[in-house]
Amino acid sequence: MAGLRTAEMTRARPVGVWLFAVAGLIVAMVIVGGATRLTGSGLSITEWKPVTGALPPLSQSAWTDLFAKYRASSQYRLINQGLSLGAFKVLFWWEWAHRLLGRTVGVVFAIPFALFLVGGRLPRRLIPACWVLFGLGGLQGLVGWWMVKSGLEGRASVAPERLATHLGLALLLLAATVWVGASAWSGPRREWGRGDIGWRVAGVALLAGVFVQCLLGALLAGTHGGMVEGDWPLMGGRFIPADYWQGALWATVAHGTAATQFDHRMWSYALWAYAALLTGAAARGGANGPSGRGLMALLFADLSLQALLGIAVVRLGDPLWLALPHQANAAAMVVLSTLVAWRWWRG
Repeated sequence: MAGLRTAEMTRARPVGVWLFAVAGLIVAMVIVGGATRLTGSGLSITEWKPVTGALPPLSQSAWTDLFAKYRASSQYRLINQGLSLGAFKVLFWWEWAHRLLGRTVGVVFAIPFALFLVGGRLPRRLIPACWVLFGLGGLQGLVGWWMVKSGLEGRASVAPERLATHLGLALLLLAATVWVGASAWSGPRREWGRGDIGWRVAGVALLAGVFVQCLLGALLAGTHGGMVEGDWPLMGGRFIPADYWQGALWATVAHGTAATQFDHRMWSYALWAYAALLTGAAARGGANGPSGRGLMALLFADLSLQALLGIAVVRLGDPLWLALPHQANAAAMVVLSTLVAWRWWRG
């Protein structure tokens, strides 16, 4: 039995390397997507052309035509009126790079997937999961355009809930890719004992908590709420900001600038405290504690760093040079929490 498991691990490890490479590209896409949002570049390309859009403008007339389409957008009229063609090109290249990375992720996933399938190198236990990853990747492209469209229909920026959906799906795809990659690298799982169930639940709850925190951060970014209250730990001199309630639940939770910042703060405090408890409990468990205690300690350190970055972003007015590392580190948090949850799930 041990020989069969070792043989499958050897056969599946190239699959794990491939999936980890895909996960790295997804992280890069999240970072470039963050830069695209922070520079206001996301609406610079007003059409969705999945195939022909891979080529940038190759002539002056093509640039002129593309710029004319952007000048017809509400973002140009409301925010960027008078923008020069040269400044528009800066916006364009950020968005074009973001879309190109998305296409690259699709190619880097699809071609090896087909080769592994045809060559019989993909263990049967991983085939359904890889098809799910393939479907999530295709859905991400559609959701991305659905998000962009919200900013072309009478708005100067994309709808916060659509931004959160787009980022949330990207992070879900990232977590799923890391999980399946780890499963490929480590071979078939061992049998679970009854003592593992508490840690399995705790790990999944931690991963879910990190995911929710990232979604709240996306809503905060979508409402530009990070620049509303520049003080900490209070907001406008109060624990609960005076303009928290916006008259309705959805208007408050998804569109309230002060509310999205307050919710993001409160959830981060709760998540940090929960992670601190898990880190301490895992360390005290000794030989009876879960595996992956070092990973959990690393995740806790990363959560602490993220909290410090968030405070600095608020205090300094959301500068690009600090906001971008904050978003990049959110992707690192998802990767680390996925590995912790995966390790504890396997027992």
